[in-house]
Amino acid sequence: MTLNVGPGLKRDAVRDYLLDLVAGRGPGEAIPSERDLAAVLGVSRPTLRAAVDDLVRSGVLVRQHGRGTFTGPHRVTQALTSTPSGSFYAPPAEGEWSSKILDFGTIVAGPQLARRLQLAPAAPVLRVVRLRVVDEEPMAIERLHLPYELVVGLEPDDMVAGSFYRLLRERFGVDVRSAVQTLEATVTDGPEAELLEVPEHFPALMVERTTRDVTGRIVEFVRSVYRGDRYRVTSELHFDTASG
Repeated sequence: MTLNVGPGLKRDAVRDYLLDLVAGRGPGEAIPSERDLAAVLGVSRPTLRAAVDDLVRSGVLVRQHGRGTFTGPHRVTQALTSTPSGSFYAPPAEGEWSSKILDFGTIVAGPQLARRLQLAPAAPVLRVVRLRVVDEEPMAIERLHLPYELVVGLEPDDMVAGSFYRLLRERFGVDVRSAVQTLEATVTDGPEAELLEVPEHFPALMVERTTRDVTGRIVEFVRSVYRGDRYRVTSELHFDTASG
């Protein structure tokens, strides 16, 4: 086959072809050589290599010296399903999740956290930093901030396994119901890269979430950094006549 696109679009077209190729294969499977792919697609080797480089940087493909190029590891999927009210339901992400507690202590809210949690600047806030592990591989660094008065008696061991929101509901009477969450692309800094076992400046996904309970009270602000090669979010959308 030959890609019938303009010169400026060939790299994008090659990238799309490779993404479709990867989608039909399991983790760790070899893809054809760059020479063969360039011949099949009718593009130059530099154009093909540039597209492969893009996917290697994002973790979709993995180069192994002397062996070739392979599909990347399985990505853990977090599904978001829209509801008739326009909100989203977030079922548990796939895989077996656990945590390693990196930091656990009380701090003063200060102006920024006070604004996010709707507290007085001098109010105490419980700050928890934990490394999230899925199927024994590091996946994310999660930094949680909670009004201290809501979780008096919470211990580090409580945050290692199990559903945190279930714990809030059953032990502390905090019934989490809604959140505003943002996702944006970022890269890891040195300490994050070391914890996540990736190179520095590795592609990552930054997730910020402000969570409310059934009464509308803010009970949590979280900022997390997820590995860009291992985590993805999928959304089910519904459209009507007003949709753009």
